[in-house]
Amino acid sequence: MTEDSFFEALEQQYAQKLPFVVYRRPVNSVVKSWLQKDDALHKTKDFSESGFVFAPFDLSEDSILFPQDDCNMSELDIVTLTSDDLLDENTVEATGKEVHETLVQKGVETIQQGDLKKVVLSRVEEKALADENPFVIFKRLYNKYRNAMVYCWYHPKVGLWLGATPELLLKVEGKQLTTIALAGTQPYGRTTNVTWKDKEIEEQQIVTDYIKQQIEPFTDKVNISEVETIRAGSLLHLKSRITCVIESAENLYPVIEALHPTPAVCGFPKQKAKEFILQHENYNREYYTGFLGELNLKQSRTRNTNRRNVENNAYAVVKTHSNFYVNLRCMQLKNETALIYIGGGITKDSDPEKEWEETVNKTKTIGNVLG
Repeated sequence: MTEDSFFEALEQQYAQKLPFVVYRRPVNSVVKSWLQKDDALHKTKDFSESGFVFAPFDLSEDSILFPQDDCNMSELDIVTLTSDDLLDENTVEATGKEVHETLVQKGVETIQQGDLKKVVLSRVEEKALADENPFVIFKRLYNKYRNAMVYCWYHPKVGLWLGATPELLLKVEGKQLTTIALAGTQPYGRTTNVTWKDKEIEEQQIVTDYIKQQIEPFTDKVNISEVETIRAGSLLHLKSRITCVIESAENLYPVIEALHPTPAVCGFPKQKAKEFILQHENYNREYYTGFLGELNLKQSRTRNTNRRNVENNAYAVVKTHSNFYVNLRCMQLKNETALIYIGGGITKDSDPEKEWEETVNKTKTIGNVLG
């Protein structure tokens, strides 16, 4: 399949107002598309189906499923997509500084009173679109953010979303579970050899400890890597990789419920942080800080029973795999406008003005790909 034919099929799907998703997983050259055959709205409650899932911040709201059997799927192996050269610091004009700083100050005061240890507070920035074609924007994201899950997702009854998220919620292959603890942010300045402040180090440790605690009931042993600095576009973050073997991969919902939303997008303790967000942010996050990805897809590998590789002794090992990415660095296209979602983790030492500046820096991830 050529690049032209791959995107022509997507253009036709979008013109007919039929659901689709096109995406590429991090550090990968394979771009995939799922084209749903009709405009039915499928939902999942227990995540037992096979397909592509798009889940909200609040799991009590609708998680949308593109069922595997109801979709035409295609793949394109390509390093760089044909695109223009727009990416020259096309910034988004920041608005709402006073409102956001007041919200952050309220969060800091609540933490200092002892009700919370961390809360993630966010806002929405609007930018008029010079080019409304989502595939133009997707190609720019694809070419610029190699280390991210880059996607464009559409359902006529839900909306149109794009993003480039660096954060894995979980990956399950057979019974092997992998997740990451990602937190702390500073601008990228041509090197990853940087010094981190105590606030960012503490924030990342909160996420790591929380994830370990949440997955311990599902495994005998949790393995945690050393903390490293990673780059995600124009930003740097602190990251630890967490792995374990879970007792059962047949029912993912309890694991999902335990991990989502993580302290990196909600806070800690989770329920208190979530309640604070729903009460004080004064807008509906919808699918921002939710998650998306492949659900219970089967993969077969051939295994041989002896060293001589005798054909008659080969058999297929069938495993299911799921991989979900937290919906960060994302935007929703609506009424010729890009709604850009950005936020930051608040702890007892947070400074409202610096937290505002962090959200402004984060808009560059999306702002650089908008006309």
